[in-house]
Amino acid sequence: MSTDETDGSGDFGGFAPPPFDPAAALVTLKRSLRDLGLAERGPGFELRGKRVVELAAEDGAIRARVARRLMLTPEWDTQVLRASPDLRKLVDEVKKRLARWDREE
Repeated sequence: MSTDETDGSGDFGGFAPPPFDPAAALVTLKRSLRDLGLAERGPGFELRGKRVVELAAEDGAIRARVARRLMLTPEWDTQVLRASPDLRKLVDEVKKRLARWDREE
């Protein structure tokens, strides 16, 4: 017998996870970044006047760019967020970088 949605034995106990809503996820992500102490400026977030995160909704996903180092013109790491776990991973990564940048200064 195969496991499919009709017999209720799938990974989610017969329930599919809610579809990813980039607009709602973007609102949640922005709130999380503000809670970390970042200042929202246009499409991005800054720390002490330096851009550290940029966000853009596109094609059912969110494109996030995170600065590698705290600089006026940083190099960027780009991530495409397509599900809620991706959002949590991004927020965790930003927390780690903020802590590292505080130690470096």
